[in-house]
Amino acid sequence: METFDEDFADEELLEEASGEDENSGLYEHLKLKVDRNQESLRIDKYLVLFRQNSTRNKISQACRAGNVLVNGVTVKQNYKVKPGDEISVVLAHPPRQNIIRPQEIPLNIVYEDDDVVVVDKEAGMVVHPGHGNWDGTLVNALAWHFEQSGTKTDLDRVGLVHRIDKDTSGLLVVAKNEYALSYLAKQFFDRKTKRLYWAFVWGNLEEDEGTISGNIGRHPKNRMQMAVFADGSQGKHAVTHYKVIERLRYMTWVECRLETGRTHQIRAHFKHTGHTLLNDERYEGHIPLRGQNLPKYKQFIHNIFEIMPRHALHAHTLGFVHPVTKKEMYFESPMPADMDAAIKKWRNYIEK
Repeated sequence: METFDEDFADEELLEEASGEDENSGLYEHLKLKVDRNQESLRIDKYLVLFRQNSTRNKISQACRAGNVLVNGVTVKQNYKVKPGDEISVVLAHPPRQNIIRPQEIPLNIVYEDDDVVVVDKEAGMVVHPGHGNWDGTLVNALAWHFEQSGTKTDLDRVGLVHRIDKDTSGLLVVAKNEYALSYLAKQFFDRKTKRLYWAFVWGNLEEDEGTISGNIGRHPKNRMQMAVFADGSQGKHAVTHYKVIERLRYMTWVECRLETGRTHQIRAHFKHTGHTLLNDERYEGHIPLRGQNLPKYKQFIHNIFEIMPRHALHAHTLGFVHPVTKKEMYFESPMPADMDAAIKKWRNYIEK
């Protein structure tokens, strides 16, 4: 499955805890060790990558207050991190951990019974509270929904069977009890669920159908990316099958079926082939395909990105066997409005 941005807690994360003095709960203490392969990056930008609910302004204010230390010495916001640096940060007013706070947030629930709920998630919504995203998540919204409907579900212990990226839209299923969770989890583990993704990728793919293979692991230089190691020297085995739905000269609409479920699998595999997802900033997909000598091309791409301000990936279908009835369940999510508007604008542009 295509997994999620918010799970990108670095393996070098050493410690994270709220204060233990009389102000406990009013601040958050974060300790990080910079990976040995990390490229030079301003510390305010580096920290925002790990604390996605903290703006650069909040990090800058912490720097100004002397709350950011590197190797025991306070630093300014323009300090550039180096491999091996040990960073200590104190941020004010962290969210409480291990408590799912119900929040009244609109959800598009396409199916629900006593055991499962299927949600068509909008782009921009984080799935689960975690480092950097403690509020406004799908789980917070479900907690509110369950509370209002009188459903007794401990979302700290059961619930999510799979996840999708914050900026990926589409379908996911949530278990409402421990049995349903176990049953569905086994289906995902055995790769017996039916899931297809839609993606817009840069360029014109040579084949109408194909398979991308190559181990996926953390990028050796940019630790916020996953990379493909085609020789199998690193990472985990990953296979993505794709089929072209529509060719639009400089962009292709593809359908993807995942044989494996690695972090950022679709995004990393297509980046590896030279066909990065449209507007996938983390993988440089926000850089327009070069060499196009077309009228007002740059302005056109800018307008596309305004219409669709996220990577073009949508979890289109979801199929599974119900944990209790044992019936096959199948759901389809239509093209989201932003991707639909973008492709219509693209069609009009190339027809001129």
